[in-house]
Amino acid sequence: MIELRTLKRTYIVGSETIFALDGVHMAVRRNEYLALIGSSGSGKSTLMNILGCLDRPTSGEYLLDGTDVAARSERALSEIRNRRIGFVFQNFNLLPRISALKNVMQPLIYRPGSRKDRIASAERVLDRVGLLNRKNHLPNELSGGQRQRVAIARALVTAPSLLLADEPTGNLDSTTAADILQLFDELHGEGQTVILVTHDEAIARRCQRRITLRDGRILSDES
Repeated sequence: MIELRTLKRTYIVGSETIFALDGVHMAVRRNEYLALIGSSGSGKSTLMNILGCLDRPTSGEYLLDGTDVAARSERALSEIRNRRIGFVFQNFNLLPRISALKNVMQPLIYRPGSRKDRIASAERVLDRVGLLNRKNHLPNELSGGQRQRVAIARALVTAPSLLLADEPTGNLDSTTAADILQLFDELHGEGQTVILVTHDEAIARRCQRRITLRDGRILSDES
């Protein structure tokens, strides 16, 4: 599903070149459950941003389902993000003044179909994450775990081929975090390809595969 070939991402800081990613080779199969691990500055967030088409590599190739994503236009990348990739963030990134249902509907705004169809799709994924009964609540009326479930539902509403989660339990207590991780386990069991970015070894051990990054390079790749 994913193939990275000699991927590099550099930044120029004054007269210094910083290698955020330095020649990464990696392949991900469909329905894989993968953790990207590393300390701050290891390159894991940069890699996730490139996998999610939020950033481009400086050099190398990123193939998604055989398509060289890095060579696509900004408009094409936006369409790939909307149709094929779901994002879950540590800070939820929900719009505060609209309901859970309307937050989940946001990725569908520019798609063909009626409002009735968009509502039905949003309700389906809210039901899947166990929050259909909270669909009319604003984010500030929900607990942290409930907000993260809304964020996961929003990521799933477009039926993406790839689900990316960046420290998805970082703002949650341990009990709520365990519930959210159980949900990711279940989504993988249903066929979803999931990539988690984490610094927590215990979370990483839940995944089929663990890739550890250090200084922009893959240090280990373990199943």
